[in-house]
Amino acid sequence: MGVDPPRREAAEAAGPTVPGAAAGEDVPTGPADGAAHPAPETVSGAAAPAAAGGGGKRPGGRAGRNLPAAIAVGVALGAVTLAALYVVKVLFLLEVVVAVGIGIVELARAFAAKGIQVQVAPILGGMVLMVVGTYWGGPVFLLGSFALTLMVTLAWRMLAPPGSAKGVVAATAGYVRDASASAFVCAYPALIAGFVPLLLAEDDGPHRVVVFIAVTICSDIGGYTAGVLFGKHKMSPIISPKKTWEGFAGSALSCVVCGALLVRFLLDGEFWQGALLGAVVVIFATLGDLIESVIKRDLGIKDMGTLLPGHGGAMDRLDSLLFTLVPVWLLLYLFG
Repeated sequence: MGVDPPRREAAEAAGPTVPGAAAGEDVPTGPADGAAHPAPETVSGAAAPAAAGGGGKRPGGRAGRNLPAAIAVGVALGAVTLAALYVVKVLFLLEVVVAVGIGIVELARAFAAKGIQVQVAPILGGMVLMVVGTYWGGPVFLLGSFALTLMVTLAWRMLAPPGSAKGVVAATAGYVRDASASAFVCAYPALIAGFVPLLLAEDDGPHRVVVFIAVTICSDIGGYTAGVLFGKHKMSPIISPKKTWEGFAGSALSCVVCGALLVRFLLDGEFWQGALLGAVVVIFATLGDLIESVIKRDLGIKDMGTLLPGHGGAMDRLDSLLFTLVPVWLLLYLFG
């Protein structure tokens, strides 16, 4: 069917579109208020491609995934992670640095699509300092290195304003906007990732990391399975249309069972402690997924990237892990 001229003109005025996260619909990526955002030329001095990493619709079933590819990537990542954890623990920190570093670049590119400049260089350097240094320096080092990273990042934007214009206007225009986004990325994911070495540094550190990752993954697997088989009642139709309460119940069941078993047999804890940990994980993992969905909807993209077939970008896999990391570390610390 053809498109009548008024509708065609309205569609063109709305700006370019990317596949929507809801059901493959196109959503406009142009400014909602009608004011044109400046086209970002750089992301901290580097070329900033558009953040429509989703490209087109991903092949898959009801949950919108290429399931065979997702399983293959998941198994490969799991094998690499276990090998790093139990052969040379410090190698796992390298894996964390690479994954979180890619996530930071993905976030910067996504913000750049809206004309927001994230200061990538100082954030990447600070993230490496937080992840690697905290393994030996502990929580105090993590806090201090985060504060230092934040201060350097704020100064970086002031001393290296975007664009070719010079003077006070160039140095101050959009500073609060860019500095706020940069501070956000300093905390999420850079600061949160610094809790990984706090888990790993314990005598049973590899076991603790396995518990953290396995229980969080069970939230995804249980929710996916229950949602596909039984999902009818939408949890949040606007934010994440594919999430259902049935899927949440599946996540909760799998997390509680997995947590109880792993804490009991890997960490010599009590079944109730593991069950409590699993219940906390499912809440925070779900929040992480929903918050990532809100960010992507606000930026008008479907995925943060295309690095992992069947999964999207690095941040699309790190979202729930980042949100469960701190609660798991705190609970295991309290359990002793």
